Amino acid sequence: MRRYWARLATAAVATAALAGCGLGDTSSSASGDTAAVTGEVKGKVTFQTWALKPKFTAYVQGVIDAFEKKYPGVHVEWLDQPGDGYAEKVLSQAAGGTLPDVVNLPPDFALPLVKESMLLDVGKADPHLAEEYVAGGVDAYRFAGHDGAYGYPWYLNTDVNYWNTELLGRYGLDPKHLPTSLDELIAQARTLKQKSGGAAYLMSRKPGLGDLADAGVPIMAADGRSFAFNTPKAAALLDTYRDAFKEGLLPQDVLTDKYAGNAKLFTAGTAAWTTGGANYIGGLATDNPSLAPKTVASPAFGTPPLYVQGLSVARAGKNLPAAVALARWVTSADNQAAFAHLTSIFPSTKASGSDPFFARSDGTNAGDAKVIAFRSLADAKMLQPVQVDGAMSDIVNQQIALAISGGATSQQALDTAVARCNQLLKD
Repeated sequence: MRRYWARLATAAVATAALAGCGLGDTSSSASGDTAAVTGEVKGKVTFQTWALKPKFTAYVQGVIDAFEKKYPGVHVEWLDQPGDGYAEKVLSQAAGGTLPDVVNLPPDFALPLVKESMLLDVGKADPHLAEEYVAGGVDAYRFAGHDGAYGYPWYLNTDVNYWNTELLGRYGLDPKHLPTSLDELIAQARTLKQKSGGAAYLMSRKPGLGDLADAGVPIMAADGRSFAFNTPKAAALLDTYRDAFKEGLLPQDVLTDKYAGNAKLFTAGTAAWTTGGANYIGGLATDNPSLAPKTVASPAFGTPPLYVQGLSVARAGKNLPAAVALARWVTSADNQAAFAHLTSIFPSTKASGSDPFFARSDGTNAGDAKVIAFRSLADAKMLQPVQVDGAMSDIVNQQIALAISGGATSQQALDTAVARCNQLLKD
């Protein structure tokens, strides 16, 4: 998909030039991307969301109506695209010179357009961006090799740790002293294996690029043009997992395609630890009602992972003042909070930090998990670079499995993964 996007993005530049749509033309009151967008907020602006109709029609329309009321001279045309094929739709719009003024783009969708100078640097267009939104959300739209920030973070999520307290207590572990690091996790996994005779596990997933990043391993070179995660620190981390696997602290099939998965083992009561979003316990209450009350949350190890959706502004838009104002309006603290009350997401504004709906638990395990996740967002970061596509993920997973199984040294596996991913990056 990444390479497909890259080809379409190149075609988009050629098409836009032929159509005379004026890439980089910010004559509507902005001086390129080098100054704040100023000017009267009026006229037509197009706003595209991703699969929010019909469930959130009333909410989005209400936000639009309030915006038009605040700025009587503005008319917002709302476009909502289906979930399937959204990537292709956006690039088709870009190629045809019809990219909406304000468009919902996750960071990996935004990057190909940034490479072709199709998105506005809202970090320069809006001087208040960095001070009003959480750092991780803004940083998600900063890309190596490209100065600036190319999206307003809209709604966020992260993962926390979940623990089966009954299983922990049954096999000699104290649910009040949960692991807070990989070393502690391995030590407690050893105790649980010994006490359970191998009938249950604490560790039940192999590491990925996110674990390497969390350990301080740079996944890519500073310029974003090559992968660089084949470091001694990364090899040492894989060695640690290899030793744990050899000791029987992880399921034997964890490295195979037949593996049921960490979350399924947790739901079945075979694994005592998993990770998930803030609403995980709510889903668990449906899948295993007896387990949900026995499940507690704790903060993610190290740096919490960040999952982000954002709003980008088309650089060639002919009504930039209205577009920037709309993106700010939709992502404002009040509007994000109202959205979060309707579904399991978190707002990206710093002003939301003291909102009791997010910052205060109702006393339930699920309420505690929500608060832990929300507080984690202040430090959360995207751990896997947006340049990583499905083919690269497959390569990395295969090589990590090879290293942990002992089929190759950790350094050999990492070197192979980096070389093959770099080749894909060039294709």
